[in-house]
Amino acid sequence: MANCIHHYGIVILAAGKSSRLGSPKQLLPYMGGTLLRHSVQEAIDVDCGPVLVVTGANGEEVKDTVKGLSVEIAENGGWDEGMASSLRVGLHQMLKSHPDTDGIIFMVCDQPFVTKSVLLCLIETQEKEQKGITAAGYGGKAGTPALFHRSFFDRLMELKGDKGARMLIASYPEDVTVVPFEDGAIDIDTREDYRRLINLQNEKQ
Repeated sequence: MANCIHHYGIVILAAGKSSRLGSPKQLLPYMGGTLLRHSVQEAIDVDCGPVLVVTGANGEEVKDTVKGLSVEIAENGGWDEGMASSLRVGLHQMLKSHPDTDGIIFMVCDQPFVTKSVLLCLIETQEKEQKGITAAGYGGKAGTPALFHRSFFDRLMELKGDKGARMLIASYPEDVTVVPFEDGAIDIDTREDYRRLINLQNEKQ
């Protein structure tokens, strides 16, 4: 295990339909696997607690892409409600399976530059600052990945519709620590986003 004082779970939200992309972004080829598999592996490498993936649209294909990895699956039958439903499903399942969880990092699979080191930085900052929320900062805002202390679990369960972690972060600025992560602004919503990502990867090789 990594040197973590408390127990932290990681919930990866992968239930969306990817309507703007036209095909499941979770399954896009990336780094020798898929976008989702890459995210899951980075989360597993943190080694501070369990990793759970919330599936929804294209559930079976999404589950198949993480087959063989040490990850739990929570199926969100109400994924079309919006982001809040996946947050609730992931939180509920994590606490059901691991009631001693002190905090949860919520992350999405379409931020390709989220790495083990970014996630560990959230944990280390939270343990140092002891705020209710530790969030990644990019583009002048705070968002995912974001770590929520258990004191915020009830408020997460109250979220509805397409209100995700960012809305809750904005509502409690005095209880948020921001960790700079400018590459967090890069996410994959369209084919053009994906083309830029692949071009960037090819330039680095």
